[in-house]
Amino acid sequence: MTPLHYKKLVKVLKKKGCYFIRQKGDHLIYHKEGIKRPLIVPAYSDIPVFIILNLIRTAKISRERFLRNLKKV
Repeated sequence: MTPLHYKKLVKVLKKKGCYFIRQKGDHLIYHKEGIKRPLIVPAYSDIPVFIILNLIRTAKISRERFLRNLKKV
């Protein structure tokens, strides 16, 4: 896995049922039904891998499913 632009990451999250709530500075706040914590996506040109892994773990998306959806975007 390599760093991703935030727009690509957002497209994958939206495919998996996440929806935009609000924005604070350069951070986009998303929510998904069934999870308690918000998904905070920094609006960086390249989001580091450790942040991506943390987001997909919080969103309860498997790594394989995330990579499969990433190829479709």
